[in-house]
Amino acid sequence: MPRIARIAVALALASLPMQQAAADTVAAVNPAGENLYKSACVVCHASGVANAPKLGDKAAWTPFLAQGADALMVTVLKGKGAMPPRGGSAADEATLRAAVEYMMAAAR
Repeated sequence: MPRIARIAVALALASLPMQQAAADTVAAVNPAGENLYKSACVVCHASGVANAPKLGDKAAWTPFLAQGADALMVTVLKGKGAMPPRGGSAADEATLRAAVEYMMAAAR
């Protein structure tokens, strides 16, 4: 195997633990958050409607991650721009927080 190919394989293998860690982080979040995301949040956050940061888009989520979950919860509860209060859902605060944490974990 050429040296460049060996280096590429080594780099790919070295990144596996980081990829697995990211997947584990998302999986460790309350499953109610993923369920709410899939039933309500996905409408805008999958495609970026009205500038909603897309799920998993690290660049778009960086400023929101810097604010932290508490600040994002204020935004979710009150609404912002095209996003209605509570993201248009009837979810309780614990489930809304789980959805916020799910989306934040997907962007880390």
